[in-house]
Amino acid sequence: MALPQSLRTSVTPLELELIASEHLIEIVPLITMEKTAFISGAYGPLRPPAKCRIPLWMATNLKLKKKCHIVPPEWLSVDFLQEQLTRETSRPEFSRLPFRFAEIAKVILDVASDDVQNADKIKSLLKDLREARQAKSRDGLQKLDHSELSLPNLCSMEINEIRPFFIQSMGILTQLVREPSAE
Repeated sequence: MALPQSLRTSVTPLELELIASEHLIEIVPLITMEKTAFISGAYGPLRPPAKCRIPLWMATNLKLKKKCHIVPPEWLSVDFLQEQLTRETSRPEFSRLPFRFAEIAKVILDVASDDVQNADKIKSLLKDLREARQAKSRDGLQKLDHSELSLPNLCSMEINEIRPFFIQSMGILTQLVREPSAE
């Protein structure tokens, strides 16, 4: 069964989180587990207190069962996010962030905020960063040209947010360019 047109224009934030859950992150296991094969690959072995890289979905599952501590990525820190926010507000271009930073940060902060130093400050910085980047996106879309749109360093969630507007706008611009001028 095909989806209605209104549902085909973008992916939901939950679907983006599901896609991001394949991202590998570090954990400190609290249990011992041999290397285990899954459809997406083999992970492990888990040997406390040695760090291990596993997919976010697996880390989330283990964390909810209190069988690991999640090691936040380097970019999920007050210093890094503050620096990115400063760049975002002082430069015209988008700062470079991991492609799925919003989804990964949300999952980690929802499930393992106790493993993240200054989680409340990080949430606040992520919100400020998101707002600054949204403002730049809106400015970029106001300068929309039918032949080119250049918004480098956009992240998956940001692309997903502007996709419906962009598709509609490009359709209208294409029609306007194709219509012969009335003379």
